[in-house]
Amino acid sequence: MNETKPTNATNATIRPLNEEDAEAFQSMRLRAAENDPQGIASTVHEIAQLTRAQNEARIRVTGEQIVFAAFDGDALVGIVGLLREVRQKLAHKALIWGVFVDPARRGGGIAKKLMESAVNHARSIGVLQVQLVVSAQNPRAQALYRSCGFVRYGVEPRGLCVNGEYIDDELMVLFLDDPAVPD
Repeated sequence: MNETKPTNATNATIRPLNEEDAEAFQSMRLRAAENDPQGIASTVHEIAQLTRAQNEARIRVTGEQIVFAAFDGDALVGIVGLLREVRQKLAHKALIWGVFVDPARRGGGIAKKLMESAVNHARSIGVLQVQLVVSAQNPRAQALYRSCGFVRYGVEPRGLCVNGEYIDDELMVLFLDDPAVPD
């Protein structure tokens, strides 16, 4: 059996994706939907139907969005998206989405390094609170987010329906203007 060792976060390169990464991004999202269907709102079929242009738009860095990626050499091994609200009354908030690390590369701190990159970026653009949604059936992800300072503020009953089974979502927030949150 040819097992891949977890990539150590110190060896991973973290950078924003760009339009040239569209194919790798779509492939990573497909793996996420296949490996963790309760952790991603899109289905494999929905992701597979996206055009290159749609994927390019999803990862294009703008004032409101960015997708950070972890690379082990040339291999994309993890992603996290950050989407800032565009409406003036909501622009103090951003949403973390699409957190996924290739299962063969987990355990080396990549997800935490990706989360730190997204949170630091949010802080740098003046965001005051970062929110995310995590499956109530994913204690490993919940623990990751708590280790990054996120706290639960609610539960959305039946947040997802996967193959006829309803799954609750946990709603989490990190207040960046809280003096207890380290810079």
